[in-house]
Amino acid sequence: MNRGQPISFHHPQGFRSLAKNVGIKDTTLDLTVIYSTVRARAAAMFTRNRFPGAPVIVGRKHIANGFAQALVINSKNANVAMGKQGIDNAMETCRIVGRELGINHRDVLPFSTGVIGRPLPMDKIRAGLRGIRDELKPGNLKRAAEAIMTTDKYPKYVSCRVGPAVIAGIAKGAGMIEPNMATMLVYLMTDAELPAASLRPMLKRVVDRTFNCMSIDTDTSTSDTVVLMANGLAGKVNLREFESGLLQVCEYLTREIARSGEGATKLITVDVGRAKSKAQAKRVAKLVVNSPLVKTAVYGSDPNWGRIIMAVGKSFDKSIEPGKVTIRFGDTSVFRKGAPVECDLDALRRYLNQAEVTIAVDLGIGKAAARVWGCDLTEGYIKENAYYTT
Repeated sequence: MNRGQPISFHHPQGFRSLAKNVGIKDTTLDLTVIYSTVRARAAAMFTRNRFPGAPVIVGRKHIANGFAQALVINSKNANVAMGKQGIDNAMETCRIVGRELGINHRDVLPFSTGVIGRPLPMDKIRAGLRGIRDELKPGNLKRAAEAIMTTDKYPKYVSCRVGPAVIAGIAKGAGMIEPNMATMLVYLMTDAELPAASLRPMLKRVVDRTFNCMSIDTDTSTSDTVVLMANGLAGKVNLREFESGLLQVCEYLTREIARSGEGATKLITVDVGRAKSKAQAKRVAKLVVNSPLVKTAVYGSDPNWGRIIMAVGKSFDKSIEPGKVTIRFGDTSVFRKGAPVECDLDALRRYLNQAEVTIAVDLGIGKAAARVWGCDLTEGYIKENAYYTT
């Protein structure tokens, strides 16, 4: 699927949301609330960064019982590294939302994204949350996707149907992205009725195949979170079909986050095959997609496969034998079993000049495979981040 959103976007039953500007940003949307009209079963995966944001600390506690009913997200301020004040502000935000919506504040999950080390502008948040019950609307998730953006180029949202149910997902993230469960936030909502015991294991399997297989700049954010809420209003679904649909939604959002990385012009997919294990395949794929030299070569449409050889080799894995490795740009082999392959360099440059580029590495030593996503590295990334807070 190319850049841009799907033609149709379906909303699951019972979810309402609002998106507004409360003055954290100058004029654009900066606050959203997503609410389920009934208490929903929920699961989440959070950043493993050792400096988690206050919302992550509070969110982990609130979702420990397996339920949630509302999400509140502000952008431009991450509420990270603020000590007790940050925790107090996150808790107060939950209490305000709970009071306004008439629900238990522990069923509210708080999220913040943006600059680290600055206090939340609580006066603006308090004022912005006043009277939110009357502002919540069904069919409003596209605007919610806009409100959670920071340096994103465009809002990211997608949905699919599974039997009588809908899975909808919105996401933000463009820099400080290599999830390890970035400023990556993903909210997945469904009206399917799902068994409590299945929720988190299913989410973990899907996240490990999608968001944890993505990297823009190798930096794991202090705020990364993926949340799945299932309110059950559409009834039961086939669990295998549901997981397949959830994977489809999450893979789309993963690709869009990678595609729209800060300064990026190209989506890079790296496929590693015939590895000894999935862990080995994923490690090698990440080394390739994270290499600044590989990323800049793709940006310059330079078929310099020597940089891929270097990236594979720096795994220091003695089971990888150069004489068994094959490397391809798209369908074109450039290195096969220890030797270069003659090919049309102009054709390769034209291929690398496309908006989507696939690099394939065949290790030739096993049956396992992995796929990861990333983007090229351009002057735009440097400009975006050199002056981010100034």
